[in-house]
Amino acid sequence: MKLAKKLMTLGLVGVISMTALTGCGKKEASTEGGDTSKEITVGYYNCDHMTAAPVAEAAGIYKELGLNVKTVGNGKVPEAMAAGQMDAGYIGTRGLCGAIPKGSPIVVGANNHKGGSEFLIMSNKYSDPKELIGKKIATDMSDFLWQSDYGPETGLPVDASKYEIINMDSSKDAYLAMKTGKIDAFTACDPWGSVAEFEGTGKIVASTQYKEKDGTEYNCCSFALNTNFVKENPELAEKLMLAHTKAIEYIYTHPAQAAKIFAEYYDVDEEVGMMTIYKKTVGEGRTLTWDIGDGTAYKNNLKMYKDLNALEEIPSYEEVVDDSILKSCGADDFDTFIKEKVDPVFPQGMDYETWKEKALSIKE
Repeated sequence: MKLAKKLMTLGLVGVISMTALTGCGKKEASTEGGDTSKEITVGYYNCDHMTAAPVAEAAGIYKELGLNVKTVGNGKVPEAMAAGQMDAGYIGTRGLCGAIPKGSPIVVGANNHKGGSEFLIMSNKYSDPKELIGKKIATDMSDFLWQSDYGPETGLPVDASKYEIINMDSSKDAYLAMKTGKIDAFTACDPWGSVAEFEGTGKIVASTQYKEKDGTEYNCCSFALNTNFVKENPELAEKLMLAHTKAIEYIYTHPAQAAKIFAEYYDVDEEVGMMTIYKKTVGEGRTLTWDIGDGTAYKNNLKMYKDLNALEEIPSYEEVVDDSILKSCGADDFDTFIKEKVDPVFPQGMDYETWKEKALSIKE
């Protein structure tokens, strides 16, 4: 029985379209069992890489699957899991790997963002990145991204003493500080690079693609599960995993609606939401994904962390990744989904304006 039929049988009819729920999966998903009255807490950071959580909530995907989910933006995912306050979350893979040796009950359940960009964003009052030497930058110079991307791309020194480093509570605060002239540059993921360019206050001068010229790929961000939650609620964990995959499908097949959700949750202009969704689904490639494959990207991450001394202790791949729930939850095959549902409508290489026109023509 296909997922859509099961949902109809259970009377779970809601706002999400059947296009997003049926897809091209090769096996069924169970939507039965488990305590559906239990409130599940899902955390995410206010970064474009984590868009699936707001979409799953606002598009009704959690509700369709009988889940009672509370999303928490800018939640400190590993710490909250360690405190028993969070059941699942979207997190940068480096932070997740760093939390495991410290005892956080966290594990990668599915991919969320392969490749993907974080940016060095410079105020428009400068024309050359080298002008930033000696200036105020909101960043963490110990971040290995300075060694791997920001420094090499701009020619800037990877030495904190060459700048006035400013600490900011959030990327939004950093953007507002640059906009008002209090700092000269900052590092962040989208939407803040797109906001700067849209408002004409700054420009992206370096970006991280998590991909080498030779094709070596790395993982940016993951959908993580609290291992205690999985042990106590295996059926709910499967539903939550399926919701993650369906949210990503929705972003690809309903990009304008996803952009509107993004704009609302991240408090940015809808055009910025469109720019961001375009980057994640077409402009930078099919970077939003749930597919782990054979784990090569994660293994590349672990090797990179070791080579760059990015973490005090490097966990093993087996400690980091457990894709058993992803395999059992009834998720569609990602590559087949893209080939059948996305490529014919939004082919790779499509320019932004053409993509935007097509995206806006798709009705809910």
